[in-house]
Amino acid sequence: MTSPIPARAALNPTTQARAASIAIALALTSCHGGNGGNTTPQTNVLPSFITSPVKIQSYDGNTDDLLTAGLGKTGLALATAPTIANPSQPTAAELRRLAIWSNYRALVDMTANGGYGRFWGPNVDLNGNDTLGEGKIAGKEYLAFADDGSGKLNVSMLVQIPASFNPDQPCIVTATSSGSRGVYGAISAAGEWGLKRACAVAYTDKGGGNGAHELSTNLVTLIDGTLQDAGTAGNTSIFTANPGGSALAAFNSNFPNRYAFKHAHSQQNPEKDWGKNTLQAIQFAYWALNDSFGTLDGSTRTVRYANGTITTIAASVSNGGGAALAAAEQDTGGWITAVVVGEPQINLRLPAQVSVTQGGVPVGAIGKPLADYMTLANTLQPCAALAPAAAGAPYLSALPLATTTAIRTARCASLAADSVIAGTTVTAQATNALALLHQNGYQTDSDLLQAPMWDSQAVPAVAVTYANAYSQSSVADNLCNFGFGTTSSTGAAGVTPAVSPMLTVFGTGNGVPPTNGINLVYNAGASGAADHRLASADGSYAGAACLRRLWTNGGLTSGVEAIRVNANLHGKPAIIVQGRADALVPINHASRPYLAMNQLAEGGASKLSFYEVTNGQHFDAFLGVAGFDTRFVPVHYYNLQALNLMWNHLKSGTQLPPSQVIHTTPRGGTAGAAPPLSTANLPAIAASPGPDAITVTNGAVNVPN
Repeated sequence: MTSPIPARAALNPTTQARAASIAIALALTSCHGGNGGNTTPQTNVLPSFITSPVKIQSYDGNTDDLLTAGLGKTGLALATAPTIANPSQPTAAELRRLAIWSNYRALVDMTANGGYGRFWGPNVDLNGNDTLGEGKIAGKEYLAFADDGSGKLNVSMLVQIPASFNPDQPCIVTATSSGSRGVYGAISAAGEWGLKRACAVAYTDKGGGNGAHELSTNLVTLIDGTLQDAGTAGNTSIFTANPGGSALAAFNSNFPNRYAFKHAHSQQNPEKDWGKNTLQAIQFAYWALNDSFGTLDGSTRTVRYANGTITTIAASVSNGGGAALAAAEQDTGGWITAVVVGEPQINLRLPAQVSVTQGGVPVGAIGKPLADYMTLANTLQPCAALAPAAAGAPYLSALPLATTTAIRTARCASLAADSVIAGTTVTAQATNALALLHQNGYQTDSDLLQAPMWDSQAVPAVAVTYANAYSQSSVADNLCNFGFGTTSSTGAAGVTPAVSPMLTVFGTGNGVPPTNGINLVYNAGASGAADHRLASADGSYAGAACLRRLWTNGGLTSGVEAIRVNANLHGKPAIIVQGRADALVPINHASRPYLAMNQLAEGGASKLSFYEVTNGQHFDAFLGVAGFDTRFVPVHYYNLQALNLMWNHLKSGTQLPPSQVIHTTPRGGTAGAAPPLSTANLPAIAASPGPDAITVTNGAVNVPN
């Protein structure tokens, strides 16, 4: 049964800030096991940033549940998506099931010989044993928008409270979405662990999510994934593009069947608020727990939990991990107890004294922002893929290999013609392109990943999305001639889809096209608009070079400055886990320099441990692809170990292991048929790492080989 709770009246930002301060002050004076003599119970007031009705839904743990949407361990493992009774009109419940199924599978290895069902999964308990059957978890969800009163932000907030929650031993785990995913985006990365710990889980989509707008039909997504005309939806949509009526009409005329996405086209630069969004999700969770367990006083609930009285771990991976770190830095109200994140995408305000060496040798570069390294990689990777050092890379493209090879060769020629790389042969040019990536902080460990990161379109999609976000461009700006649209079997853009991708974009989209049948297109190809890989012989190099110039010429500077962090965690215990071979968020631009900055900022008060995993890369879901399975290990395994270590530290005082390199062993065998993953591949995090210890002194980090 769904129970709506009315939203608070929309307030202007100044009034909202004042109301929030008052609400926090009231919470601080509330009674929780004694309050300095004040025995007056305080009313549980909905945070002022919640401006939509709160939807409350209970799940029985059988037909439907919090973790698997009723699919159980078996259903989540199926490669076939859950069915929809009426494909032309999916229900909110069906879209939620799709979202949980797709987001769970997107972040972990689901293969039979990998970790699913054996090291993690709904059936695996917190001790790593197969004891939980189908693993369904009963409980309830609170869902609402956070906004500033304008209706332009509409950040999705979701709190899951398992039936096993112990109100006398309360805990919260954040699961801020990774990437630009919807609100369930970190359900396998952090949500599963939190629910098994009987903690409430605080989710947020960070103002990205699957906020899609089908411009040709004016359809938009609502908070539950169902569709509505943008005019009818008004301020209740996840996102509605608003470049102006005449601009939108002209764009639709020139570029039919295109889509706007919230992360790219909201003109909000949502990343600047990711830390705030995570803190708001925690505050919403406090309200939900008070709503569930506070004393009923007439028609209202009283505050049982004042801020700081609930053990709260800020956790997630990738962008969600970066958001958790940003939230911990911004937290001056005692909302966050500890932090555990994996492969955080975080942009640093790097002090000059920070340095990183590996085996005593300085690395190529450190602490570059995503806008820099992503636009560079987007230009160089197709060519670098042809370097001898990258030979034998796993293939991650639906295009024939011959087509991809031709694109790579042409990209090398275009780079050489622009004097970006040197060399008179393709091999020499490719080798030079790979060397430039090394000089800009990419590890040699990730050489075999340069090709699949571009072939899978992960890097081009991120480069386009973030350039739009940082420049606060509208969809009608057609930034660098890139856009999002449906394409034909030959790659031509602008075709009318047989079935609108909007119908299921909330369930199976990831917020960054290509996704759910909406592709990344280049609107200025030799033969017109087309899939960016096919729009020109060199894979739309002119567009990639344009994105790169936006960074080098300062067009993205102000957007990037708004998102930089300082690495001061205010003494909170914290763990960062990252794979050394990460080719999407290079470790030299993320975890390694963050460790150095934290030591400078906090000195002896620092409680940050960093665990660097050899043979670990960014996308554990790719471990089901031939060549990934034999060469790489799941970083998720160590994220779970880190969460357990932090829990024991908080509850039992067990010392956190110091920073260290974890030397794993790949599974080997035949590509696509690697032997079963075992603990022989995954050594434990060492309490005393000895020569594998990572040291940091006066901002200088040394990582052993």
